[in-house]
Amino acid sequence: MLTEVAIVVFLAGGLFFTFVSAVGVVRLPDIYSRAHTASQTDTLGAGLTLVAVALTIGFETTTIKTLLLLIFIFITNPTAAHAIARAAHEEGIVPWREDQ
Repeated sequence: MLTEVAIVVFLAGGLFFTFVSAVGVVRLPDIYSRAHTASQTDTLGAGLTLVAVALTIGFETTTIKTLLLLIFIFITNPTAAHAIARAAHEEGIVPWREDQ
């Protein structure tokens, strides 16, 4: 019973943060803000969802693969967002400001 509650809580949290990430990518004004929301909330959403998957599967070899995927996502998502923001900066794209 406790495991099922934990699975639902992690899955609901993962879905919430993934939804927030999608809304942020659509609604935010510039590439820097979009890269930030995509790296932060999408990483957290995917992480919580993968924890729910690992709890659902139980202790098997697939769970180890799921946890390795979780580590991979935690490393690559922020790195990719940093590379995108750096490329935008090097191209001369200026950040959005309220007074523009």
